[in-house]
Amino acid sequence: NSITQYVEGELKLRVNRDKSGTFRPKDSTFLGYTFSKADSKRIVVAEKSMKRLWTKLHKMFNSARGTSLKKTIERLTPVLRGWRNYYRLDTRKKFWNEMDERIRHHLRELIWIAWKRPKTRAQNLIKLGLDLETAWKSSVNGRGAWWNSGQAHMNLTIKNARFARLGLYSLRFMAIC
Repeated sequence: NSITQYVEGELKLRVNRDKSGTFRPKDSTFLGYTFSKADSKRIVVAEKSMKRLWTKLHKMFNSARGTSLKKTIERLTPVLRGWRNYYRLDTRKKFWNEMDERIRHHLRELIWIAWKRPKTRAQNLIKLGLDLETAWKSSVNGRGAWWNSGQAHMNLTIKNARFARLGLYSLRFMAIC
């Protein structure tokens, strides 16, 4: 209160009481960053920033149905690159690996949805190296696209290197300046 009175009275500045206050480091956010709950010296991405990114990415994934995987990756890459460059102070390897995995999971889901029919799914899985029986069982399992995109039959046939060849930006490979 005394600092607020000084700033408003002596310096003639307005204080935004919603944004001002005293906080523990882990409870404060500034420019999209906060401090780690485990180690208050470590700067990490704030939860609100993460939610905003995933909202944006979900819109991109939903609008990507019916377009080629290459076009989708071309639209995703600038967003991911910009986001990673802005949040380069966050050095958690596991966090960025999990982000990459989740993005690839969404891309595999788009591929599964694009294949539409069980016969097409089985044919494509066989073309990509899966045996006939496993491909057929996978294509007619009755589970949804999200579940199938995280299973071994998709991870074995649509490898991470394929996404890298198509130009998908990896969030985990960022050199710290």
